[in-house]
This record gives sequence, structure tokens and C-alpha cells, in this order.
Amino acid sequence: MTKPTITPELAQIRDAINGLCATFDDDYWLRLDREHRFPHEFRNAIAQAGWLGIAMPEEYGGAGLGVTEAAYMMQLVASSAGTMAACSSIHINVFGPNAMVTHGTEEQRRRMLPPLIRGEDITAFGVTEPDAGLNTTQLTTRATRTRDGYVINGQKVWTSTAQVANKIMLLARTAPYDPQHPIDGITLFYTDLDRRHIEVREIEKLGRAAVDSNAIFITDLPVPEGDRIGQEGQGFRIILDSLNPERILVAAEAIGIGRRALAKATAYAKERIVFGRPIGQNQAIQHPLAESWAELEAANLMAFHAAELYDAGLPCGPEANAAKILGAEAGHTACDRAVRTHGGFGYAKEYHVERYFRESMLPRLAPVSRELVLSHIAERVLGLPKSY
Repeated sequence: MTKPTITPELAQIRDAINGLCATFDDDYWLRLDREHRFPHEFRNAIAQAGWLGIAMPEEYGGAGLGVTEAAYMMQLVASSAGTMAACSSIHINVFGPNAMVTHGTEEQRRRMLPPLIRGEDITAFGVTEPDAGLNTTQLTTRATRTRDGYVINGQKVWTSTAQVANKIMLLARTAPYDPQHPIDGITLFYTDLDRRHIEVREIEKLGRAAVDSNAIFITDLPVPEGDRIGQEGQGFRIILDSLNPERILVAAEAIGIGRRALAKATAYAKERIVFGRPIGQNQAIQHPLAESWAELEAANLMAFHAAELYDAGLPCGPEANAAKILGAEAGHTACDRAVRTHGGFGYAKEYHVERYFRESMLPRLAPVSRELVLSHIAERVLGLPKSY
């Protein structure tokens, strides 16, 4: 399979998600973007319809489906008026709980998963640090053992949804950095975002203003031992299990944004009359849009090929990473072309494509840079020496 065949499950997802997203139009998302307001109404609608648990086990309230179905759902969300903001309001609920499913205890799964699936809990993701960036082995947030569990001190950055979250998934060092075993000594926690011990400062940013990004400052945060996920010191390995699914989801989302922008540009090119003819009759308009269609379709093939491999339990690192950069570039290019197709009106907020363009930048930067992906492929696929 190179792209999702429309099975009964996917047809149900398509019809339900398209119908739900249609009630949240461009004006709704533009208003939230201007107000820097979290889309609680949209997220609640997704949760009430049961879609937050699409890839979670049925025994905890989820749908028990795979990454293929989750990626398809997120692509449909990204193809709606909400684009990346809509995706980001639910993204971590789709892939984040995988750590509890695969490494948590039965007690943790029963305690932690149902509130996430029902939408009662909103979680933030505390991994990146200002002085470590993508080199997670260099994080310095520290979890110190106590009689009842741990006390955590440190700082994180780019912690999305921390303004509204009541839970946080947090990586912290429980042992000093060892250059001989760099990924050891890091522990994963899923615990309360206790604002008595966590200061949250919002970061003003280019796009996706409806979903906050933050720097957080953690001071003497008490964490019970029961909120540790997996064995102490193995948190980095646990997080690695979620990297490929996240890259696949981000690829699908970026392609969805591109498709939204391409549809807007195509519609405008048909109706905009200049010099007595629709601008879409001009090859200078036609060819870039046609090229974007081809680029988006090619990226889509790789994204769902990677999803198929993951769901089959097969290695998919290069494919997931390739899907991420192909989808991100194709989506961003389509958004750029949509703005330019609209000409001066593309610069106006009322036509919405400038918002798509701003939000399409995020998949190019996160969760991993294009350059690190290319280094990974060069090393793991082409057998070239490690460059960093």
C-alpha cells in the first residue's frame, strides 16, 4: 500500500472529520489567531466525538486503530480551515500517550489514558531545553529522588499548550551525563502541571497564534513515583518509540495544509479576471499549481508508505523522516504559491492564505530540522560517516 485505500474505517473517519471541521470555518480560526485564544470549542468537539483516542487501545476508551488511520485523520484536520492550529490543539493526544501504552503499568494506563481520550486532561510536552535544542542528551532539567518520589527543577522551551494544560509529559535527568552512554540517565514523567511550581511564559511567534508555545520554569516540582513512566534512566529510549509516528503525523498534516492552500489558489485562479480572462488560464499560474499537486501527491505516497511499515511492525525510520521533509517542503511551497496566486489579496488576512503560509512554516522546523533528517538518511541509508 502506498496511500490509504478508502476502507470502511477510513470512510467513516473522512465523513465524520470533514463534517465536524466544516462547522469551524476560516472566520472562526482567523478570529482565534487574532485573539491568541485556544480553540476549546474545536477540541471539545473532537473529544466528544471520540477521536482523541483514535490510536489508543479500546480497553481504555480508544478506537484501537493504527498510525495510518491517525495520520489520515490529522491530514483531514489540516486540510480544514484550522490547518496547523487545529492539528496542534489535539496533536499530542494522538501520539503522546503511546509512552503510557507501551511502557506504563496497567494502573497507569487505567488512570492516565481515559481522561486524555475523553478530553478531560490537556497535556503539554516538556522535552526541548534552550541550551540543548535537538540534542536531547544534553538536557539539564534534574529529577532528584525523595522518599515519596522525585523533585524536579529546570527549564523547558517550546512547550505547547502549557497555558491551558493541566498535565505535562516531562523528560528530566536522574543521573549525570555519561559520554560513554549518552542516552542513559534520562527519565520520563507524566504528572500534574502544578502552577505553584511551574511558571509558564508564552512565546510570541510567527504563526499558530491560537495554540500557545511557552518557556516554562520548574522549581521544586514534587512528582510521585507512580507518575514515572517506565524504568528510571530509560526515558530517552521510551521517547524514541514515538518519534517515527510523530514524523508521519507531521508529514500528513503538512500535506493537508498544502492541499487546503492549493484548493484556495485554484478556486481563486478560476474566478479572478484580469485582462478579460481568468488568471488560471495563464500558464504562469497553472504550472506552479500543477507542480504543487504533483509534489503533494508524491509526499503523500511516502507518508502513508511509512505509516504502513509502522503499523506492520517493520522498520520505518528513513521513510518516516523522508516523509516529514517531503511533506513539509511540499506543503510550504503550496502555501507560498497560494499567496502569490492571490497577488496583493494574498497579503490580506481576509483571504486566509497568508495564515496558511505562516502556519506551514512549523512543519519545516519541528519536530526535527530538515538538516538532521538528511544527515540521518545519509548515515543510515547511504552508509556515509556520521557528521555530528
